Parts: sequence; C-alpha cells; structure tokens
Amino acid sequence: MSLRTFLLLISVLALETSAGTIDRRALTLRNSPHITSVDTLASLTVGNGGFAFTADVTGLQSFPEYYSNGVPLGTQSDWGWHSFPNPDGLRLEEAMKDYDFGRGRTEPYAVEFKEPGRQRDAATWYRVNPHRLHLGAIGFAGLKPDMVKDIDQTLDVGRGMLESSFTVDGRHVNVTTSCHPDIDMVAASINTDTLLPVAIRLPYPTGKHCDDACDWNADSRHITEIISSTPGHAILRHSLDSTVYYIDLAWENADVPVMAARNEVRLTPTSGKWSFTATFTPNRPNVTPIAADNVHSAAAGWWQRFWNDGGVVDFSHCTDPRAAELERRVVLSQYLLAAQCAGDTPPQETGLTYNSWFGKFHMEMIWWHQAQFALYGHDDLLMRTLPWYGKAADIARSIARRQGFDGLRWMKMTDPSGLEAPSKVGSFLIWQQPHLIYLAELLYRSNPSEGFLRQYYPLIEETARFMESFAEKDNATGRYFLRGIIPAQETLRAAETINPPFELSYWHFGLSTAQKWRERMGMPRDTARDAMIASLSPLAALDSLYLAAESAPQTYHDVRFTSDHMAVLAALGVLPKCPLVQEDIMYSTFDWIYDNWNWDHTWGWDYPTTAMNAVRLGEPEKALNALLMDKRTNTYLPNGHNYQDGRLRCYLPGNGGLLTAVALMCAGWDGCDTTNPGFPKDGSWDVRWENIKPLP
Repeated sequence: MSLRTFLLLISVLALETSAGTIDRRALTLRNSPHITSVDTLASLTVGNGGFAFTADVTGLQSFPEYYSNGVPLGTQSDWGWHSFPNPDGLRLEEAMKDYDFGRGRTEPYAVEFKEPGRQRDAATWYRVNPHRLHLGAIGFAGLKPDMVKDIDQTLDVGRGMLESSFTVDGRHVNVTTSCHPDIDMVAASINTDTLLPVAIRLPYPTGKHCDDACDWNADSRHITEIISSTPGHAILRHSLDSTVYYIDLAWENADVPVMAARNEVRLTPTSGKWSFTATFTPNRPNVTPIAADNVHSAAAGWWQRFWNDGGVVDFSHCTDPRAAELERRVVLSQYLLAAQCAGDTPPQETGLTYNSWFGKFHMEMIWWHQAQFALYGHDDLLMRTLPWYGKAADIARSIARRQGFDGLRWMKMTDPSGLEAPSKVGSFLIWQQPHLIYLAELLYRSNPSEGFLRQYYPLIEETARFMESFAEKDNATGRYFLRGIIPAQETLRAAETINPPFELSYWHFGLSTAQKWRERMGMPRDTARDAMIASLSPLAALDSLYLAAESAPQTYHDVRFTSDHMAVLAALGVLPKCPLVQEDIMYSTFDWIYDNWNWDHTWGWDYPTTAMNAVRLGEPEKALNALLMDKRTNTYLPNGHNYQDGRLRCYLPGNGGLLTAVALMCAGWDGCDTTNPGFPKDGSWDVRWENIKPLP
C-alpha cells in the first residue's frame, strides 16, 4: 500500500468515526426518568439482571401497599421461589389429560380442570407452585405518601443510580440507591435533617396469579429472625414453610437492628449521614460487607460499560415530532431489560418487578425479552440465561417422550425446574420450540467459536428432532403439516388448528438453521430433514390473504381470528423470507391487518411484530406508525414500562420487541442493502446508530 493510499484510508476512517460517534452520556441523561410527584405507575428500578429492587419516590420501598396496584415495589431474584405445603401428596401426573390429535395415539398434557376432585386440586397446586417470592420491602418506617413533599427524583440510567430528594415536615432527605452488578445487594446512602428509621418488612406470598406477592396479614405462617449481630453487621433469616433465605445487613452510623414485629426488622440511624446495604442470598452468607459507596461505584462502572460498549440509537437529529418519544422508549427499554431480564433463568413477563402467572416464566417470550441483547452487542447478558436450556434438558426430553415424540420439547409456562405448569392454553403452544435455535444462532453470528458450537449443538439437534417428529406427512400430497396446537394467535383451538402460518415458517427457519449447525460441526446434512424442509406446507391463503391457519377459512369474517396476536405477520418480519411465504400475498395481508385489525385486543409485542413485517416489505412509514400507534397496550410509562391494562401494568416482552424492531429498522437483515431500511427517506428521520447487528 502506498503512503498516499494509507493516509487517504486513515482520513476516511477518521471521518467515519467522527461522523458516527454518538454522545452516549448525553443520550442517557436526556432520557433518564425524572419524577416530581407520587405516581404509583412511575416507580423506578435498580437491578443487575437477576436481582432487582423497585423503589417509590423515597428511593426505598416505603409505601408497598400504596403502590401495589400500580407498578409494585418488588424485591425479586432468579433464585427466590416458594411452594405452599402439599399435605395431600398431589402429583403432577394427576393433572394430566389425554388428547387424541389423530396421530394414532393419545398424548397427555398438563391442563386445568373445572370439575372438583384430585385432578383439579393437582392442576391448581402445580399451576400456583412454585411461585416467585417478594424477598422483602425496605423503606422508611412510619411515613405515609402525603407526608412526602418537594419530590425531585431521577434515575440516572447511564450509571444505574437512583437519586431521590424530598422533604418530610420541612426537613430535607436525600437518598442514593443502587444495586451491585455482581451480587444481589441493594445499597442506600442517606443524607437527612431528620433521623428516619428504616424498616425491613418480610411478607408471606399470596400465591395469586398476578400481584405483588405480598400477604402482610399472615405473620403466623412465617418468621424472621436476627441470627447474628455485631456492630455494623447483622444476618437475618426468613423461614416460610420449607423455604429459607437470608439477608446480610450492613450499615454505617446506625444502631444495631432490632425486631419491631415478628417479620419486621428496624434500623435506626445515629447520624444525618448514614448508609446501609442489604444482600439477599439463598444460603447463609459468609461475605465481607461492602460499603454503600463502593456499591454505587461498582454499579456506575458496570452501567457505563453497558452503554459505552453496546449498541445505541440517537434520534436527536430527527425532525419528526415522534422521534424524541421513540428514543425515550428505546433507551429505557434497554435499561429495564438489562436490569430485570438478564439472569440465569428466562425472565417472567413482568420481569423482577412483580408476579404475573405466579412469577413463572413463559418460554415463548424469551425471544422477545432477549434476542435484542445479541443484536445490541450484549452477548454476555444472553449467555447468562441460555445455559438454562441445558439444565432443563432432561425434563424437556421426558415431556417429549411422554407424548410420543423424539428430542426435547420446550414448554411454554414453567419455572427453574423446567416442569410443565398446567394450562388450558400454554401446554399446547409450540412456537417457543425453535427459540433456542434462533437465539443460539444470533450468538454464534456474533462470535463464531468452536467452543460455543460444541456446547449448544446437542441441544439444537435434539430441539430439531422434536420438530421433525411433531410434523406429520400427508401421504396423499407428500407435504408436511402441523396440528394439535394452539398457535401464537391464542384465540385458535388445538383440536381444530392445522398449519398456522408463523409456526410453519418457524419450522422452516429452525430446521434449516439446525442443518447449518451440522455443517459447522463438520457433519453431513440430514437428508430426511432436508426432504421435510422442502416439503413443508406453504402458508394457506384465500382471496390473496393469508389465513390464521389452513383450518380457518373464516379468518376475515370472524372476530376470533382478527383479535389477539396478528401472528401471520411474524412469518415475515420476526423471520426472514422463506419459500413458504409469497411476498405479494403477505403484502396484501399486511395492508388488511394494518387497516382492519382489532387493535384494542392486542398485546405490547404485536406493534413491533407489525413494524418488522412492514420493514421487510419496504413500508418504513407504516412501520413507524405501527411502532408508535396510540393504543392502550402500546403505552410506555414514565419509567419506560410497557403498560397493558390494570392487571399487567408492566409487560417487558413489549420493550424487548420494540428494541428488536428498531434493530431491524436500523441495521436491516442479511442481504439488505438499504441504509436504515425502517425509516422514511424524506429527511425527517436522520437516525444515527452504532454497534447494532442485522437480523437473519
């Protein structure tokens, strides 16, 4: 290379670097939530992905009862689970019911029962148990919401630091709250003119479907004890039925804690400048206490690296008036998912804020929560969770064998054990099945290492084996079809549904990707699998519109088929183009759905689904319109949470779907040669981004 060429290259690279540099600190600062009044839908979270602490305007959890019907003040972890006693010895097998889907055998599924008896009792017990625990509310004792004035609270998402300022009886209180990035520890530093004691209150679980998991009126059923106490350090033990966990409490400038009630410990300051840390552990801790200031520093360092190293999008150069709100949603979604949905088990739909579906996680949602981590350069966060599949493989294998299938069957609603939670819907879903293949593929594309291939190839192969054994061949036509399922559009029935479009396309993608993994492992392609891929049923259409299923010719005349998830659009959008999809029919289908869908009966991830389909079809304006549609389930609260309704005040699959859609809008997909394909080219969307990867 000549000197002139070398200097020219350096100049070009310097120009590109300068033009592409985003001020990441400014990006996070202008989108950090700022709260000035008590708002039960504006609570704020600090967390490390597998442990989270959600606070009210005091920077602590002073008003858990008051916030219980808003965005609750949870302290939750990946490991914190509890089961009620099972004195009758109910067994999961008693919650099974045999179904005949025409495969020449009956298949047992764990379902819910209406009729009284052991079957219903077993189904109810295993649906409720285990449930996720609220590990304890830590807040100022004796305060009421109307006593807190002059509120000025900011969550600095760039540093993972919650700064809360307020007055009580005219006296100032300042609280800094953070969560240690590597330990399930919350830290608070308090500067105040009034010595407010702090109460650690331990609730008993409710076992309800969707709530804050706090029964404050069941003291006789559990007990909290101070089992060790020295100046500046104490260990609390909380025992509830067969579950026991610990809180390692450390402080500066406070008295030794005392029991204020059977399940309340009180810590009283001796100075206007004081601090404490609380570490939650499943086993008795044996650690050296960490000062609160050191926790704040560790949190700030971790979050600064998160923002500096990962992908970001800057909308500040856009003139479209919607751009600022879209940027806010993107930044806060990145924060929330990293704080709440990056642990060693798959996330629940309400993250670590409060319980939904008893705190269990839904495996069809893992893609919506976590695919974005790989796309935004946070492979390490997805890699925290993905090993769970290996831990649950034996259970997944037993479920497949019980029903007469090969390989591993990944269930929809489960817990850390991987067991199938009884459900009249969830037990029949299958679109969670290829998610492992998709997520592993995203990680391999980021870092194509032989070690990663060897680690995940066996799981991918067995996942694909189930998919092969689940698909059936129609000997008359030679095509393969899917049945005996409730599809992603959950208004369809398992006994009636044949060939839902998203599932067919996902089978094509999953099996095709599994073949790539065989080749990467130096193995020949599976010829039988190739034959199945080539013979999968094409998506069924009528009058140039794709049907909700081949078995649903009434799709566009029955509200049941035009409500809930418009899953047909995911067949091209979430997934890349495949031979089963005709683009002209998909285009007509998109237009019909865009204009006619029952948008008031949708969920938070339906808007990103629609947007991704629009982007791949070359309709960026409609993609933006879908992403920013003014509907209740597309509401994003001041804290960034995607609000659904009075039951689901936060819904993190919507946040993750938003991030994945924006990644597609920015970086496109394999073979896409359009810059920023998801944004109009009218000059109003000067979108700048860095470190985002294309989708398949």
